[in-house]
Amino acid sequence: MQLVTIDDIRAAAQRIHGRVVRTPLLPAPWGDPERPLWVKPENLQAIGAFKVRGAFNALTAAMERDDAVADVVAYSSGNHAQAVAYAAAAFGLRAHIVMPEETPEVKVAATRTHGARVVLCGAGQREAVAAQVLADTGGTLIPPFDHRDVIAGQGTIGLEIAEDLADVATVLVPVSGGGLASGIGVAIKALCPRAVVLGVEPELAADAAEGLRTGERVDWPIEQRNRTVADGLRSQPSALTFAHLRQVLDDMLTVTESEILSAVTEFAWRGHLVAEPSGAVALAAYRRYATPPGPTAVILSGGNIEPRLLAQTLTPAE
Repeated sequence: MQLVTIDDIRAAAQRIHGRVVRTPLLPAPWGDPERPLWVKPENLQAIGAFKVRGAFNALTAAMERDDAVADVVAYSSGNHAQAVAYAAAAFGLRAHIVMPEETPEVKVAATRTHGARVVLCGAGQREAVAAQVLADTGGTLIPPFDHRDVIAGQGTIGLEIAEDLADVATVLVPVSGGGLASGIGVAIKALCPRAVVLGVEPELAADAAEGLRTGERVDWPIEQRNRTVADGLRSQPSALTFAHLRQVLDDMLTVTESEILSAVTEFAWRGHLVAEPSGAVALAAYRRYATPPGPTAVILSGGNIEPRLLAQTLTPAE
């Protein structure tokens, strides 16, 4: 199995330059003085999440290999769906996106806004339905994480962190399918080898944590993973991403549902940043665990939260 390299990530950075936001690394003076806090706000991307990086890199690379690409197929719980729809529209391509029925409506609506055809499916059926759509359209599949070009695109975040904070001591990254942590981990380990890279999952969807602890992938039923409010972290690593995670992560941390929502609130009130629950888990782990001293970067991976949930989260209990 061929893993992504730092050269792949550098090539991805060139491909997506001008297509995505090079997000700033924001100092957070409200962090712990012994572990100065820095936030990488990927919620500032045009589609509100980091996924646009992998989508643009994978789609651009596919078009470099085949200039006849016309239809693009993806499956996603939300943010990758929007990213592929957005990237396809930028290139004038037709996008067909398969999304689970339980996906927050804000993400379904945003995907359609970019001109994509959305196909809703039952829980755990998105890959099978996408395979049928792919057969019907003859399109190009851009999966959410099980793809070297997608991983390399997400890794550009790590490249930027290394450029902006060369002495970073710890990087906290959300983990779902593992593409984000795989790419960032490759970049950080290559450029900041002394830094610790920690993956973060909800306790209710901690399949990657269990798998890395036992040394092999484990399968948690979708009904079990769907319990978490962090709807973007309900996927499981593929063989490709699991191989990366085993190589680049120093450990996995898990956080509770209440800790996740507290982190959403902290981002809003202290950082003036909107984070969806999936995007807040890294901050939740920063608050829960005694991570190593020194500059700490947390990835705010996305801000596509249902307005009602955001209002409920920010409203103090009576």
